[in-house]
Amino acid sequence: MPLLYQMTISIQDQTTPPLPIPPLPSYSQLDWQQREMIMFLHFGVNTFTGREWGTGHESPSVFNPTGLNASQWADAAARAGFSLMILTAKHHDGFCLWPSRYTDHSVIGSPWKNGSGDVVREFVDAAKARAIDVGFYLSPWDMHDPRYGNEKLYNEYYMAQLQELLTWYGGDIREIWFDGAKGSNAPNMSYHFKDWFSMVKELQSTVNIFSDAGPDVRWVGNERGSAGRRCWSTINATSITIGNVSSSYLNTGDPKGTNWVPAECDVSIRKGWFWHKSESPKKLSKLLKIYYSSVGRNCVLLLNVPPNSTGLISESDVQILQQFRGAIDTIFSTNYAEECSVQASSQRGGETGGFGPINVLDNDHLWTYWAPSEDRQDYWIEFKAKSGKIAFNVIRIQEAIGLGQRIEQHEIYVDGNRVVKGSTIGYKRLHKLEMGGLMLASSVRINIVKAKGTPLISSIGLHFDPF
Repeated sequence: MPLLYQMTISIQDQTTPPLPIPPLPSYSQLDWQQREMIMFLHFGVNTFTGREWGTGHESPSVFNPTGLNASQWADAAARAGFSLMILTAKHHDGFCLWPSRYTDHSVIGSPWKNGSGDVVREFVDAAKARAIDVGFYLSPWDMHDPRYGNEKLYNEYYMAQLQELLTWYGGDIREIWFDGAKGSNAPNMSYHFKDWFSMVKELQSTVNIFSDAGPDVRWVGNERGSAGRRCWSTINATSITIGNVSSSYLNTGDPKGTNWVPAECDVSIRKGWFWHKSESPKKLSKLLKIYYSSVGRNCVLLLNVPPNSTGLISESDVQILQQFRGAIDTIFSTNYAEECSVQASSQRGGETGGFGPINVLDNDHLWTYWAPSEDRQDYWIEFKAKSGKIAFNVIRIQEAIGLGQRIEQHEIYVDGNRVVKGSTIGYKRLHKLEMGGLMLASSVRINIVKAKGTPLISSIGLHFDPF
């Protein structure tokens, strides 16, 4: 038999991947999801007045961060493992942290650097020097500008400022944050969101747009940093407008959703969003609980760390961030599933198909995965300790979401006893077992009870949380 003919047969016998189940994430959304945590920085006149929402009547002269050092912000972010930082370029009070050409209610009226400073520029330069990506929060609600309330004039003003941010500060802005908050006494005015979104995509091809309902990233529906125990990355966004969708829908998503719009969980490291002298950062135990309820429920955690009135991230916040990162590394650096043999109910293409259960133990959490045979209805994967027993109290499961989110219900059995009755998984699901701490077991089985099509699991881990 000619060699070429033999090669043709061999290639044609290779098992192909299963078909995807739409909707699917974009490249930018996959990149965003893998960040897992993003740093938010609320900074502005509220930092100096002690308010959470300003009035719009603050004098720019109150803004005077005499020791501002954006490099210190970026260093704190880098050491804590953040790969993206988002700055409040303009909050509801309308004060701009950059010298906009369209208003004098900005840093140009501040005594800081005699009105020649630019917080946004210093922020961007410091982040990029440490290979950290940047994003901007630009509040649609503006309590200062007299154009607010005149739909045409204000939308023109807002788009002009949006264009400044997207063109003055580099070509790789990774997230734009459109806050849907508006006071009950605010003038009734429509925002031209579709026009704003179109401009963002025109000027920044890799950016993700956050708003209540996307189009790229949605709000989780609360400011506690907590997603629903059932959390889909899909919603039906075609008929949804910002401010016109229930928080419960945003919290859980929609298994029948036609759009891939994953949730971002925003929460502050302190009680308030802006720095206040009387407040202290949350304890490590609270931050870990938030992590399990956000990243551990198929979301990205947006953790606000507000600079203080000196222009620095407070040392207490820096220290708790380092503890937080250290704890996460301690918990997830060792995967005790690697000390086990692994078998499954079936696998696509048989033993030589390339979709075996061993794939869940490699370092690719997206594109290598266990795929069971499509002609089977029972789906399970099991780990058995090779010698003695393994110790763990956290179970991590990840789907191959590049081909769609599929799993609707799952169960976990430890030594034959059910310890978890769960719903969705998505990019990452973390189960912290509340059973007296450490578990010693010889076997762990994960049953997929219900799924939209054949389930695809990319990674599984058994970890120990000592905190």
